[in-house]
Amino acid sequence: MKMMKEFREFAMKGNVVDMAVGIIIGGAFGKIVSSIVSDIIMPPIGVLIGGVNFTDLKIIIKHADIDSLGNITSPAVAINYGTFIQTSLDFIIISFVIFMMVKGINSLRKSEIETQTPIPSEPTPSKEEVLLTEIRDLLKNNR
Repeated sequence: MKMMKEFREFAMKGNVVDMAVGIIIGGAFGKIVSSIVSDIIMPPIGVLIGGVNFTDLKIIIKHADIDSLGNITSPAVAINYGTFIQTSLDFIIISFVIFMMVKGINSLRKSEIETQTPIPSEPTPSKEEVLLTEIRDLLKNNR
């Protein structure tokens, strides 16, 4: 029973709950970014490069073995370098999209902070500082 109480206290700490919320939101955000890349950004890039589908690019090391009935007895062995190229392009595009989104959010925050914080005015000197300044000036003039 004591172990369950300790676990409940641990699970209900603020940082654990915050982390769980962050992971859930991060997963949803990842889906949004992946959709932006695959559904919005990659189709025009595919048209620009002549409709090449990178995932189809591969070097076949050994062809698949097919028996007389047409069944595959052993699959083909291939180096799928096109998948690597596609994954690398996806990473670069996703990184750039996230960078632009974070940059936009930071600029919004910065402008919001600038409008909220008042510009500090010149501090007014205290009575003692005014009196000491007058004494200093009188001593300079008497020399």
